[in-house]
Amino acid sequence: MGIIRVLDEHIANQIAAGEVVERPSSVVKELVENAVDAGSSRIDITIEEGGLALIRVSDNGSGMQPDDCEAAFFRHATSKIVSSQDLFSIRTLGFRGEALPSIAAVSKVTCLTSTNSSGLGHQLVIEGGTVKVSEESAAPRGTDIQVRELFYNTPARLKYMKTVQTELGHVSDFIYRLALAHPEIAFTLKHNGSVMIQTLGNEDMQGVIAAIYGTTVAKTMLSIQGEHLDYSIRGFIGKPETTRANRNGISTFINGRYVRNFTLIHALLQGYHTFLPINRFPVAAIHIEMDPTLVDVNVHPAKLEVRFSKEQELIQFVEEQVRFVLNQQVLIPTGAVPTKSKPINHIQEQLELYRSAPPAPESVNGNFDKENSRKQDVETLNRWSQADLRTERDNEAKRTVNPIQSTARDTAQRDKPSRNEPVQSFKEQAAANEALLRTLTADDQTLAPVLPSFPKLSPIGQMHGTYIIAQNEEGLFLIDQHAAHERINYEYYFEKFGNPAEASQELIVPITLEFTASDAVRIQDKLPLLEQAGVYVEPFGGNSFLVRAYPHWFPDGEEKALIDEMSEWLLSERKSVDVSRLREKAAIMCSCKASIKANQSMRVNEMEALLDRLASCRNPYTCPHGRPIVISFSTYELEKLFKRVM
Repeated sequence: MGIIRVLDEHIANQIAAGEVVERPSSVVKELVENAVDAGSSRIDITIEEGGLALIRVSDNGSGMQPDDCEAAFFRHATSKIVSSQDLFSIRTLGFRGEALPSIAAVSKVTCLTSTNSSGLGHQLVIEGGTVKVSEESAAPRGTDIQVRELFYNTPARLKYMKTVQTELGHVSDFIYRLALAHPEIAFTLKHNGSVMIQTLGNEDMQGVIAAIYGTTVAKTMLSIQGEHLDYSIRGFIGKPETTRANRNGISTFINGRYVRNFTLIHALLQGYHTFLPINRFPVAAIHIEMDPTLVDVNVHPAKLEVRFSKEQELIQFVEEQVRFVLNQQVLIPTGAVPTKSKPINHIQEQLELYRSAPPAPESVNGNFDKENSRKQDVETLNRWSQADLRTERDNEAKRTVNPIQSTARDTAQRDKPSRNEPVQSFKEQAAANEALLRTLTADDQTLAPVLPSFPKLSPIGQMHGTYIIAQNEEGLFLIDQHAAHERINYEYYFEKFGNPAEASQELIVPITLEFTASDAVRIQDKLPLLEQAGVYVEPFGGNSFLVRAYPHWFPDGEEKALIDEMSEWLLSERKSVDVSRLREKAAIMCSCKASIKANQSMRVNEMEALLDRLASCRNPYTCPHGRPIVISFSTYELEKLFKRVM
């Protein structure tokens, strides 16, 4: 006799259950997905003790005929596919035909189903894979499946189950995702008699988000919609002010199926690039529709992972759409605003307190030239450092004593070329964009994008030498001066790193870099990348290297530290590094070192110059590290604090 034998059907089903039924949430997933495929508009899920004692899924879908009810519990029995060609055009959630027999093999199952509203249906009772009852029974239209004592006949599996709260968390997480995937279905989840989630099934996806994450989060969500030759995208993404410590708030759906795909999530996060702080993640729910032939859902027993035929095009599409939506918003965190339906009820007379404007300083020729003063302040910000700040204060003192000499010095200083000149490029770019916008508007109104404008702010002071206090008709604003200057410098340096070779200057005295023996070998392979960033480094024997040239617009006094950081970053990267990533990283390093720091006092005209430059940025709302630059307090919120409105 040979030693190879065909397994008994019961044993085979128990083995299959090990792949399909990992925990109670796996049972809920398979049963609820079948209910969705049945065309249900209402699905009720009831569980007890985390699903180990009872899992009950009731729906008002199409139901099953008596013969189909029994056949559904046979292994590899399904109504979803007929031929192998159907595997390439799958639009249903379940299709393997392994779920029901696998569940029945490790539990006690009761299935009550009916295909019409006559009140007559069929009941099937299975225990441990064996049919105990199959008879006619009273039943409403739809299907009601109860799974009791899960893993009762496989105690080895039962002992590895976690606590009730852990298993409940897995169940609720899946129902949350499915409710987001199908807002047209009314879901109800109960645990031990308590309602955990309930949706209306009115196709309002934002309402589902409110039911899951709360109304506060739902109000901050931004609608996303886009079309591509092969894909379409819709859903909601959260503002950068609403973040989580992990990726659990991100839900991605392909043709109505919740999937976990790393590249898809990475594309969404890249769309948020520089909008989010490090290790913070957004709340998002995006639906992607595509031809079923472009996605393979048959790569995982639980059907949670998929493969895409045109993955690179999809990644680029998602990233562009997310970035486009964020760029259309004024991303300043705001406080409470009054509702339009309720008029503001003033209970105290408002006192108009204004300080008289200080007299304008006069030069020997008459009135002080404000425009020249503004240009001077802009240039001051360009070459700002601690030493420059002290010099500027000294100049201010001298200007008070002798305005004629001061004006002459200022004029000479304005005529002197500056190493850092991002303002001019930003103004030219803003003017070019405005001209293009006018042209598009004149030619075709549909082509002109409506871009949000940074609010016009008037600085009124400074807090702790760190935050600029500004105001406008909407309320009060706080601006992180370091983050603001960092964003300005980042966009300047990022533009400069686009063509750094032309700006590189030879050094009379080279800079010496020292590495360990292992790092010296690795950095030698990275030298071409440094050259493309405008930094020319050559071996000098042993573990030493010489920096022969670097761009002249590197921050003064920070050249060696900057090159050291660039080298350390290249050594720390395990994956392949392209020029664009190095360009961005170097721009962030330069911007941080060249920016004004906290605890630095600023004059009002210097604050105005900084805010003007910030308003010219492509993204004036977050620094390169994703931290917010501006936060606001509405006039209404301040009036509530002072009890002026009730």
